[in-house]
Amino acid sequence: MAYGAKIGPSILSSDLSCLGSECVRMMECGADYLHLDVMDGHFVPNITFGHPMVECLRKSVGQDPFFDMHMMVSRPEQWVKPMAAAGANQYTFHLEATTNPGNLIKEIRESGMKVGLAIKPGTTVEELAPWANQIDMALVMTVEPGFGGQKFMEDMMPKVSWLRSQFPSLDIEVDGGVGPDSIHKCAEAGANMIVSGSAVIGSDDPRSVIALLRTVVAEAIQKRSLDR
Repeated sequence: MAYGAKIGPSILSSDLSCLGSECVRMMECGADYLHLDVMDGHFVPNITFGHPMVECLRKSVGQDPFFDMHMMVSRPEQWVKPMAAAGANQYTFHLEATTNPGNLIKEIRESGMKVGLAIKPGTTVEELAPWANQIDMALVMTVEPGFGGQKFMEDMMPKVSWLRSQFPSLDIEVDGGVGPDSIHKCAEAGANMIVSGSAVIGSDDPRSVIALLRTVVAEAIQKRSLDR
């Protein structure tokens, strides 16, 4: 089994006026990576931030934290080079936003970043499948992208289970409404990369929430390897 349990706080849930220190705080609380939501006001209704902020964050927090860029943008091709230059580690684009995923995957690789491919709740997992062997991570959205604080959509879990059965060593990420209440469902389905916003960052004790999420996922991974 090539994959492990990784917890990535979604920094959009933090106090945006102190983003650098919030990123540092999350890493000190045991985060494995940081999930950065880029929204352009077109692909999703909200606008967040772009590569200039990523560049400043990278300077502020140093080289260690792994930046997983969730690109909720209409033209993902446009931002590959700027994000790579800004210090992004993984570029996760939406399948719905491009007509040529193969070319985009190649561009991201050539720019030195890992490749993530995301699907909205309304997109079938079979549409992602042809690209699964060319990517590092699949992201199954468990809410409609664009807003924080939505309720976890349990009916997305069959997508995760199907991906895990078809691509046993793929990193599979879930994002949206994930916290202590929903983590068991995600872990049992086969997700190993867990994005959690308000449940971690809004907690009085983020360290213990991150530890709990990781433990549940790690135990599910161990059980799956024993059951095989």
